[in-house]
Amino acid sequence: MRFDIVTLFPDCFHSVLSSGLLGKALTKQIAQVHLINPRDFTTDKHRKVDDEPYGGGVGMLMKPEPIFNAVESLPTLPRREVILMSPQGQTINQPLLRELATNYDQLVVICGHYEGVDERVLHLVTREVSLGDFILTGGEIPAMALINGVVRLLPGTVGKTESLTAESFEEGLLDYPQYTRPANFRGLKVPEVLLSGNHAAIARWRYEQQIQKTRDRRPDLLEQWEEGNRAWGMGHRDEGD
Repeated sequence: MRFDIVTLFPDCFHSVLSSGLLGKALTKQIAQVHLINPRDFTTDKHRKVDDEPYGGGVGMLMKPEPIFNAVESLPTLPRREVILMSPQGQTINQPLLRELATNYDQLVVICGHYEGVDERVLHLVTREVSLGDFILTGGEIPAMALINGVVRLLPGTVGKTESLTAESFEEGLLDYPQYTRPANFRGLKVPEVLLSGNHAAIARWRYEQQIQKTRDRRPDLLEQWEEGNRAWGMGHRDEGD
């Protein structure tokens, strides 16, 4: 997969892109990340990328010309999505990351800054994406989260692919508690069932723990999961009628 990141601050990506599984994935060419600075596509001697908003207001807006020029300079792969990182966009979640990892070969990611971008930039954009309902100084940190979340789903990034399906959000529930050695740490003991060797009992315990943890921490997710199960059950019964 190819990522093209349009950012005024390309240097802030270097450490993230060279570290951990993400760095290994890029080294193995599982994905490629290209950093494009819109300042390089300005036409004035001051390399100006922002200006005051028409109609007045606080702060500065990113101008459309450098962003258009930057995006239009890029190669276009057949399955391409142009994403604007924006607090007004669709919130990043696991289904979105899986959709992007599965359905696209190229993600062009535009990082806004200042008070945002000129509205006409949306004519380039096929999707707006947000890290959450809060405001940051720019789109770089959300873009890093997006890259990380998508690349880890690409084949070859994670050694044990089954670990991708047995984790929080993949099945609609939070992950079950996990433990490693020692079995007793400062009086805090690993649950006996995990030491039993009874795989059926362990699977039941983990499933029960997933439901309980989701009920305690994310009742909204549990409600969605229960609704999905009810809908599946109704459809299954209809098929058998």
